[in-house]
Amino acid sequence: MSDVFERLKSAAQEDWDAYVNHMFVFRMGIGALPQAAFQRYLVQDYLFLIQFARANALAIYKSRTLADMRRAKAALSAILDVELNLHIRLSERWGLSSGDLEQAREEPATTAYTRFVLDCGASGDLLDLHTALAPCVIGYGEIGARLADSLGPAHLAEHPYREWIEEYAGPAYQEVAAAARLHLNALAERALTERRFGELAGLFGEACRLEADFWQMSLTI
Repeated sequence: MSDVFERLKSAAQEDWDAYVNHMFVFRMGIGALPQAAFQRYLVQDYLFLIQFARANALAIYKSRTLADMRRAKAALSAILDVELNLHIRLSERWGLSSGDLEQAREEPATTAYTRFVLDCGASGDLLDLHTALAPCVIGYGEIGARLADSLGPAHLAEHPYREWIEEYAGPAYQEVAAAARLHLNALAERALTERRFGELAGLFGEACRLEADFWQMSLTI
């Protein structure tokens, strides 16, 4: 079977491009993203990750094999022990504690995307859930790697958003993204039919649109 993630991207190319090439990403890449927009993003993404941790906990419950359970546990650990800590470190520079982040109000774009993913998991199976998660989990790896490559080591060293870019371009997160892609393929081998592919492409496209709305929220609040 061909790479399912690439097939989903092709089926939802317009939505994918609007997400990964959003003005938020472009401005971050050239170092022109307003600090206030990045701060808003960090706060909302912290709340976002809490809900994504719940989605991976749901994946453990929905799993039918120990291998799937261990995969979901690893993804849950990556959020709770790595990604959330990055947000705390960055936010502390502006005087925001982890308590401040947890008590912040979820913006509608945050609620819309995270509850969409949780609903995909609650009403569907693991393939539905991981299709909805893929634009975020794998997409952030692609965005981080692209930004790092375009900047190069010299420019990245002085970049205002260096730590964020390095986190998602770095080997640890790239391994997470690669594992997510392989797991999506494994799930598809078990459960994907051509009739079902259209439904999954719809979920993937909607997740990309919600990701783009999330970037836009950070620019316009």
